[in-house]
Amino acid sequence: WSSDVCSSDLVFAALIMLFAFFDLLGELNDLGHGNYNIAQVLLYVLLTVPTRIYELFPVGVLIGTIFALVQMAANSELTIYRSSGASLKQMIYALLKIGLPLMLLSVVCGEFIAPPSMRLAQELRLKALNSQVSFKEFRSGVWVKDERNFVNVKNVLPDTTLLNVSIYEFDESFLLLGITEAQRAIYLQEGSWQLEGVMQTNFDKLGAQVVRQAHKEWHSSITPDILRVLMVVPEQMSAWNLYLYTQHLRENKQESTRYEIEMWNKLVYPFGVMVMMLLALPFAAHQQRQGGISGKIFTGIVLGLSFYFIGRLFSHLGALNNWQPLLSASAMTVIFLLLALSMLWWTERR
Repeated sequence: WSSDVCSSDLVFAALIMLFAFFDLLGELNDLGHGNYNIAQVLLYVLLTVPTRIYELFPVGVLIGTIFALVQMAANSELTIYRSSGASLKQMIYALLKIGLPLMLLSVVCGEFIAPPSMRLAQELRLKALNSQVSFKEFRSGVWVKDERNFVNVKNVLPDTTLLNVSIYEFDESFLLLGITEAQRAIYLQEGSWQLEGVMQTNFDKLGAQVVRQAHKEWHSSITPDILRVLMVVPEQMSAWNLYLYTQHLRENKQESTRYEIEMWNKLVYPFGVMVMMLLALPFAAHQQRQGGISGKIFTGIVLGLSFYFIGRLFSHLGALNNWQPLLSASAMTVIFLLLALSMLWWTERR
């Protein structure tokens, strides 16, 4: 079974290089803009590799496992293994023992390596193209609800320093109490920001009063981790940060379906490694004359990429149609598990 791991590594490396090449082609459109030169383009693509590794992990495992099992079948190794009294359950158990460390490696990559690497890549790219991030979704900037306050941010620097901040304060009846405008906001510690260049307008029964200050401390539940989701898409965040952000959205009675789907996706996706290994096992039951190894590898590539791309489609449809998050995230994993079990049952009957 050691050949299984080696084969998976080789096929997996080829897949990563292919997708990295596509990423490189995509970045060439921005080459020469600002300070974005070829060295920074290559560094950006290199920093996105951990994310690609995580995304393609189940695909690489499926193709590698098919290759190893078909080779073992062609050399009659599996025939000897079964003739010695090994049952299908024992073969599945042997595969899953190999799959468990691969699944844990996928979790480590998806939680602790890929998100910070992608964030660093985004910051590198943004600094090279422009010194700040302008959010184009709204002409007025980014809007965030913070308890009874509404916060408008025109620009966010890569280090999450805020520029041109407007804070609209409301009472329990949602009557406007005041507007605080600041040229810059710097994060100090949890729950606290320092505003610079502050103009505060307070409203009361007597009218409006304007107060100007050089500095002012602002207490808010908004944190840099929350703001980073405006720079990195949910698919590239860790499950823990997704959980924190969904809690923030719920507390402020905002739509959180998309982020909940991605959170569950992060929790379910590593189990796809096990499912892919089960799906590969029926391929070894066919004799080599029933389709060469190249045909089986091609089938594995089609199945693996279908698992990835259709899984992403389910997530997007779930966010658009407000489906139950766990169902949207786990649909493809469950479908492929049922497919693998059906193929194993059919193979054993033959």
